[in-house]
Amino acid sequence: VQLQASGGGLVQVGDSLRLSCAPSGRSFGYYAMGWFRQAPGKEREFVAAIVWRDGRTHYADSVKGRFTVSRDKIGDTVNLQMNSLKPEDTAVYYCAADLGRPAPIAALRLMSRYDYWGQGTQVTVSS
Repeated sequence: VQLQASGGGLVQVGDSLRLSCAPSGRSFGYYAMGWFRQAPGKEREFVAAIVWRDGRTHYADSVKGRFTVSRDKIGDTVNLQMNSLKPEDTAVYYCAADLGRPAPIAALRLMSRYDYWGQGTQVTVSS
């Protein structure tokens, strides 16, 4: 599976962006899709995830209430709507696919759960 993330860009504080991630070529049944981000000089961190079958979602505390993850089953696309952006949201955002077994939703925070990763899309929030 190759995942392609898109939608990043340069925005101002308080603006919104919508990231999308779709597979190229053949797609597989996902257990879940996740979004992670990595800021310069920092480790990659969990942002949000969605269980494909039932749409349950899970968020990092830092984005809860501002970001919304959703999926489009027809297009196998996962989206991340980001509102009220802050400078600390500046990072490269990665989508990832989890093809594994069902697990407690908190487990979707773990990078080790994910089998495939997209190439990343840059989000820069300017103050």
